[in-house]
Amino acid sequence: MSKIYQAVTLVFALTVMGMSHRAIAADYKPVKTIVRNPIPGSSFPISQSVQIPAGADTIYMSGTVPQVIDPKAKEGTRAAYGDTEAQTTSVLEALSKRLAPMGLSLSDVVMMRAYLVGDPEKGGKLDFDGFMRGYTKFFGTKEQPNLPARSAFQIAGLARDAWLVEIEVVVVKVPGQ
Repeated sequence: MSKIYQAVTLVFALTVMGMSHRAIAADYKPVKTIVRNPIPGSSFPISQSVQIPAGADTIYMSGTVPQVIDPKAKEGTRAAYGDTEAQTTSVLEALSKRLAPMGLSLSDVVMMRAYLVGDPEKGGKLDFDGFMRGYTKFFGTKEQPNLPARSAFQIAGLARDAWLVEIEVVVVKVPGQ
């Protein structure tokens, strides 16, 4: 590739990036409350993006892992923690309990990262459907319609072999709301 071609390509890329930046900046409008922007043309229960107003309190919550759901099961086994759906439900219930003393709830979650281990009983494949069954008990419901922006990742493992789910969230509270 010639140096002239490289220079022209670089100038073109920088110009397009600058135009994209200006287009985004031109569309940006400050908000007074949290705005959850849905994915256009989709009913998938997450937000494409979430806008946070200036002056809001932002709390970054460390990852939460499943709690034992069957105390009679052998400690540290999958039976003690359940499948992906049960673990997702357990994690979101635990998060809800962690938020309550701060005057917050899952409706205040604006960003979620879900780390999911492939289920050994499903050939090591991610049980995304099980995750979604647990997730939709808490998000996008009639009682709690607020949807966070979200990422979900399949990872190799968590600190305990029986854990299939760890979730971290960012929570925002707008003063006076």
